[in-house]
Amino acid sequence: MNKVVLLLGGNMGNRSELIRDSLLEINKLGNIVSKSEIYESEAWGFESENNFLNICIELETEKDALEILKLTQAIEVQTGRKKQSNAYASRKMDIDILFYNSEIIKTENLIIPHPRLHERMFTLICLMNIVPNFNHPVLEKSIKELLNECNDTVKVWQYKND
Repeated sequence: MNKVVLLLGGNMGNRSELIRDSLLEINKLGNIVSKSEIYESEAWGFESENNFLNICIELETEKDALEILKLTQAIEVQTGRKKQSNAYASRKMDIDILFYNSEIIKTENLIIPHPRLHERMFTLICLMNIVPNFNHPVLEKSIKELLNECNDTVKVWQYKND
């Protein structure tokens, strides 16, 4: 059984409903064993009037990393995501594979661990909820250590349903 950590987030449409619907679809890929709280944050890497909602989940699955990528991209499209360029932009749903077991994977379409997770406060705070002691297989530091070292100044707070 493989352990996969995913980050879901978006800043367009009914953000909490899109997360809920995406989690229902992801649960078809395996078993969601833990979920972080939902956090709200300012946009990272670009300017936007809309804040993001994000959640991390840990999934147990028989699927390999490329199958997970294909299926999560299908969920993004299903929720209405339009692939623009590689630039950061507002979106209804984005699903990143942060970790796949403790493997290091580098292909043309997939890099695991996610190459910028340690630079993003919103990602690290979500990860602290579910895997605080997990050791990043490239940086060889725990999530807790990476959070303490993160210089990101984007504001992140726990989401309160309206």
